[in-house]
Amino acid sequence: MGKLLCDPTAVAETFQTSSPTVTWREPNAATLEAVDLVDQTLTAAAGTTWDDVIGLEDQQRRHLSKLHAKGVLWKHPSEHGSSVVFRLSHGGDVSTDGNCLFTASQKAMAREVDARDLRKRTVKRFLEDLGSAKEEERQMINEVIKNMYSPDLRNGWGVHVVQEVKLLAKKDERVALDSAIEELVQLGMQRELVAESIYKERCIPVNDGSSWAKYMSISGSPDDEYDIVTLQYTEEGLLSVDENREGRAAAFGDDIAIECLATEFNREIYVVQAHGSDAMVDEDNCVFFLPHCPRSEICEPPFFLFMKGTGWCGAGADHYEPLIAHASSLVSSEKVALILGQ
Repeated sequence: MGKLLCDPTAVAETFQTSSPTVTWREPNAATLEAVDLVDQTLTAAAGTTWDDVIGLEDQQRRHLSKLHAKGVLWKHPSEHGSSVVFRLSHGGDVSTDGNCLFTASQKAMAREVDARDLRKRTVKRFLEDLGSAKEEERQMINEVIKNMYSPDLRNGWGVHVVQEVKLLAKKDERVALDSAIEELVQLGMQRELVAESIYKERCIPVNDGSSWAKYMSISGSPDDEYDIVTLQYTEEGLLSVDENREGRAAAFGDDIAIECLATEFNREIYVVQAHGSDAMVDEDNCVFFLPHCPRSEICEPPFFLFMKGTGWCGAGADHYEPLIAHASSLVSSEKVALILGQ
């Protein structure tokens, strides 16, 4: 599952701000003739036609089929960069276990890399870039993280009906946490209110770069150092406490993670959102391409991820699926369905 901001430019603007003190990665030897294009062509059989993809409305199917038939044009941003036309097909379902950003990315890139390894590389990239950033930039990033995972519950209700606060509980402290909660419950206090109080007092809030790295490292595995605890609130107060006692919850990929993945592989990542009629958009505007640019020189073609939007608030759905990008021979820009970057 994933989480996109209502304003998708917020993180992009924060993470793409360059400064002389940032140690940018040197481009690797890859070129736009990289093997990924060949690999993705060979995996064409894995792609699914849009008529076979479940959960889409007719207007979404028609628009996505048009994109596939005509293709989308991508041009390398350098002055003399080459152009490629991609025909996008659905890459199949991936598990909804919270790791879908990384599983879908692995399939979309057609690389022999484990989804869990992608998560680790994403966190490592984030920490390295954060460590080389200016103090002002770090503060901006911390503010974005705080707004996403430790929001000010006095605000935001004009956009959200429910807001979540994420906390990190160390696995080896769960017994002590449970004992503290049970002790107060035995005194007659309401369990959810007690749990809220204990977790907020003893757990780590996800409100800065350091805690985000700990949070994004969680894959729902017994090997994780932390468990995710989620407090849900409405404008009236506490709604529920997800204690995640079995420790199976994984950290959903967000815009920051996508930016880090883009940087790690020196390529743009486009999240393609297909919104239905409940988003109050017409057929010509029901598909959005949201770009995530690397903080390094672009050395390879982009890859694409898919989200089935269910509404405009919160930018739609919360599950990433892979798109298979089939490279086609270049046609005139007038004949393609869309020119990326315009």
